Amino acid sequence: MNKQIFNIPNGITLLRMLGTLCLLFLRPLTPLFFGLYTLTGLTDALDGWLARKLGTAGGFGARLDSAADLTFYLVVLMKLFPILWETLPSGIWYAVGAILVLRLSCYFVAAVKFRTFASLHTYLNKLTGAAVFLLPYLLPSGYSTLYCWAVCAIAAAAACEELMIHLRVQAYHSDRKSILAKGQ
Repeated sequence: MNKQIFNIPNGITLLRMLGTLCLLFLRPLTPLFFGLYTLTGLTDALDGWLARKLGTAGGFGARLDSAADLTFYLVVLMKLFPILWETLPSGIWYAVGAILVLRLSCYFVAAVKFRTFASLHTYLNKLTGAAVFLLPYLLPSGYSTLYCWAVCAIAAAAACEELMIHLRVQAYHSDRKSILAKGQ
């Protein structure tokens, strides 16, 4: 049990959480913000890869990673929301609200059905995370609104897929990569 909880990948995830908290104290879209933001993003990719490489991947690490992801995106949203609110059209906010309802539905269904917090690491969820992560880099460009619509489409597809998976399967498997995956 300790082998799964106390390991290098989980330590990297905890560093991501610490870096995320540090973002709270930085002004958004500054070089220091982008530097720490980029570093936290790299640790997100590194911890899972390293856990698989070292054979330490497990349920605790997956849940810790999901909590770190959620914390990261909440903090980034808090920091960038004023900029996004001023920049993006209202239609995007309605789409974001609908996606949040879908995402909360996923968590609710999983909590009731599997009696645990469940957030799948599907390919579409990973694509959504990458697309959301790139958003601050694209804010200064003239394509931020178009890009945000694309991110909303990907995020909606990912949330729908996860909800369908939770409704369809009998047992929770955090490593399910797609609704098309068999036998998981």
